[in-house]
Amino acid sequence: MADFVQLWVYLSATPLFGLTATLVVYVFAQAAYARLHQAPWANPVLWSVIVIASVLLVTGVPYPTYFAGAQFIHFLLGPAVVALAWPLWQRRAELRERWGRLLLAAPAGGTAASVSAFGIGWALDLPSDVVWSLVPKSVTAPVAMGIAEKIGGVPSLTAVFAVLTGLIGALSGKYLFNALGIGSDAEGWRARGFGLGTAAHGIGAARAMQVNADAGAYAGLALGLQVVLASLLMPLVFKLF
Repeated sequence: MADFVQLWVYLSATPLFGLTATLVVYVFAQAAYARLHQAPWANPVLWSVIVIASVLLVTGVPYPTYFAGAQFIHFLLGPAVVALAWPLWQRRAELRERWGRLLLAAPAGGTAASVSAFGIGWALDLPSDVVWSLVPKSVTAPVAMGIAEKIGGVPSLTAVFAVLTGLIGALSGKYLFNALGIGSDAEGWRARGFGLGTAAHGIGAARAMQVNADAGAYAGLALGLQVVLASLLMPLVFKLF
């Protein structure tokens, strides 16, 4: 027991702690997710966040100490997003056939996500900086933080909203699409994926990729389109109004 305590004290003070904890927790969460037949409530990202946050809280390890090691995984988010282009390249012929509809659907979905967030925040009489932090919640977190900074929001608060939005989308998407009557044929999977990528960015795209290859490809496309559109249009609209 004394040896274990000494090992814990050593690991908790080094970057190795954050890296090891993240990998171990996620591997176990992913194994449980597969064993439970990819049930939405067993989402490995959700349970990894819960477990790691609980460990940090109970042990008193500061977040900067944890992130000193976890940053190596954080760095891989960029290459992971770029890798989403490969499934799109494999489907380039069908994308050429649908490009018009996709370009109409992307701004419509992005507008619905941001306007509804603004409307809810305004209806609840939230402080203006919180409202503006909500607006880019459906854009992937790093980009959403940059947008929030430009439109008067709080970047760190936007990051929280973005993660929560992604988790809610990944957890509820299946049931919502079923309730809306969106089928699980080839066309239905494309619609489900594009919807998840539009509303729930990277976490939703990851969920779509795990369930169906077509859904994952279209979720990645939607994610990329929202990043471009939101980065260009949200600061412009904010300056105008």
